[in-house]
Amino acid sequence: MPDPMPPGDAPPAAAPEHDWTAIESTPAFRELVASKRRFIVPATVFFIVYYFALPVLVGYFPGVMSRDVVGKVNVAYLFALSQFLMAWAVMALYVRRARDFDAQEHAIVERAAGRAS
Repeated sequence: MPDPMPPGDAPPAAAPEHDWTAIESTPAFRELVASKRRFIVPATVFFIVYYFALPVLVGYFPGVMSRDVVGKVNVAYLFALSQFLMAWAVMALYVRRARDFDAQEHAIVERAAGRAS
């Protein structure tokens, strides 16, 4: 069986070991998790309600949803198309917030690396 590492090459440096329990208990980490939760949970609930509103509205209010708006395009079609726009809007909001989450995460990692050194 061939040697997995070519001769003369040093093994890759191991990632520094961190005390994840200590990191997890820091106020900065807890704030990061809380901040993510404050965005993700309401955004998810909103999108699920918005997504399931279409079949509910079509089922309970077919007269309203079948009303033509432009030519043969009715309210239900427009609502269905708006779900694509809403998915992109939620994604754009998350990407914007993720920049803040990433900055918080990098600060936590830097503090942990400084403490580990």
